[in-house]
Amino acid sequence: MTQTISLFVLKNKTLLAVLTAVVLAMTFVAPTFAFDETDPGDTLGLADLTEHGVAGTDGTGIQLGTTKLESTIASLINTFIGLLGIVAVIIILIGGFQWMTAGGDDEKIGGAKKMIYAGVAGLAVILAAYAIASFIIEQLTTATGFDSGSGTTP
Repeated sequence: MTQTISLFVLKNKTLLAVLTAVVLAMTFVAPTFAFDETDPGDTLGLADLTEHGVAGTDGTGIQLGTTKLESTIASLINTFIGLLGIVAVIIILIGGFQWMTAGGDDEKIGGAKKMIYAGVAGLAVILAAYAIASFIIEQLTTATGFDSGSGTTP
């Protein structure tokens, strides 16, 4: 059974690589086809927004950059730490899959255990980084007199 699974994985690595490349290409290339460039000099489409009254030149309409800096930094830290957490969980899942498909081979089980331990240690480091970043941003916000308004803490 495990030989069948490992043979299936080996045969389909190429298929998996091709599918991954197609998904990534569509993720990054497809949105460029969605833009309707009426003016080649206006790459951001801001002229269209002004023409339709969405963004006025007199300060009305869309207001860009109204988020406070500390809230933006906290959001970036949250996003980055969240992505790292996802990577750590994926490492744990891969280790679990390797353990399940080890077929009793002690060497493969040892490698799978190391991967799971590394993923758990990574999660611990990520949680500690979150706690430290949250504490530092809160202390800086309090010390500098900024009110974080949005309630976003890293």
